[in-house]
Amino acid sequence: MVPGRGARRDLLDLGEDTLIKKVAPLLVLVAAVAVFMLLQANQPTPEKREQGPRPITVFVESVERDQVTLEVVTQGEVRSRVSIDMVAEVSGRIVEVSPEFMEGGAVSPDAALVRIDDTDYQLALSQAEARVAEARVALELALADADVARKQLIDTPNPSDLALKKPQVAEARAALKAAEADFEQARVNLARTRVSLPFTGRMANTYVDLGQYVTVGAPLGEAFATDKVEIRLPITYDQLATLGLPIGFRAEPGAGLPVTLEADVAGSNQQWQGELLRLDASIDRETRTLYAIAEVEDPYGENVSATGMPLAVGLYVTATVQGRELADAVRIPRKALRAGDTVYVINADNELEIRAVSVSHSSPHHAIIEDGVKAGDRLITSTIRNPIPGMALKADDDSAALVSATPAGSGPG
Repeated sequence: MVPGRGARRDLLDLGEDTLIKKVAPLLVLVAAVAVFMLLQANQPTPEKREQGPRPITVFVESVERDQVTLEVVTQGEVRSRVSIDMVAEVSGRIVEVSPEFMEGGAVSPDAALVRIDDTDYQLALSQAEARVAEARVALELALADADVARKQLIDTPNPSDLALKKPQVAEARAALKAAEADFEQARVNLARTRVSLPFTGRMANTYVDLGQYVTVGAPLGEAFATDKVEIRLPITYDQLATLGLPIGFRAEPGAGLPVTLEADVAGSNQQWQGELLRLDASIDRETRTLYAIAEVEDPYGENVSATGMPLAVGLYVTATVQGRELADAVRIPRKALRAGDTVYVINADNELEIRAVSVSHSSPHHAIIEDGVKAGDRLITSTIRNPIPGMALKADDDSAALVSATPAGSGPG
């Protein structure tokens, strides 16, 4: 059966609708692409700028050529020049103790620290004095008898010594000397009941107290002098050359090498001034070092630190000794010296140069250079991570205002 005209028209309408639905999205896509390409073609071209790596800001210090006093830094323990153990020289009961007879107590010359009961010693002195008087009388009698015998035997040829009473006189003289010696011993024993020291110092320890009975040789305490202290400082061969002193050196008081002593006490850095007065005459066999002796006068009085801290015995200190002088030396900051004796230099093009240098002397603050840099060179004192020769740098003109001289990502050099 052949479809009618109306049916064919319906089929044609259906085909046109399907075609429109498929073609319409393609037309929209083509239009969008055409618009995008048109916009891209009319877009202005951005200006292109080529920029190199940003230079790193660093601290710099110029190399100086100047007269330099070399320094030696070493360490040692403060010790008293005089330190003694106090012992009893007589026996007896302690009847008096000074208020300063205690740990840390101040000792004055000849001031009584301990008194031992002296009753027995007073009696012994009186008895010895009586024996001396008795012996003197006996000697006078012997001399008188000898004089009588000499006169009586004046006409006797070759009289014997016994007849002339000479042995009796000698015996009387010896008895008097013995009595005088006993008297002196009694006087000394009486004086020893009063225990004192012949110097200005401090008590380190005490072992007895009031009422205690002590015997001869019993320890009473420990004390040390405070008129001056000594610091024994180890010196290496290189440091000896820096000082410019011979082994066995001796200096007169007031003419030694200046020494600055430092220690952290009571939460702050304390400093004292002293002198290096002598060097040992031999080398220590175990450490292969030489020892120097520095002295500080009146460390508990006039030569305390600026804050009033005394240079106490037993304190461990760092000593900086001023050695020989160099009239014309190339000096750089110690912080500019890198590992392996190298330095970082900013050249005229503000680029990094890494140079090897020859170091003749170094201290915590400066280094003396023999070769590698010259006066006027700009040395980098700040840290640079991964330094590369030729990298761009910028010297900071106000280093005091810049806490860290490197940008983020830098570290110790």
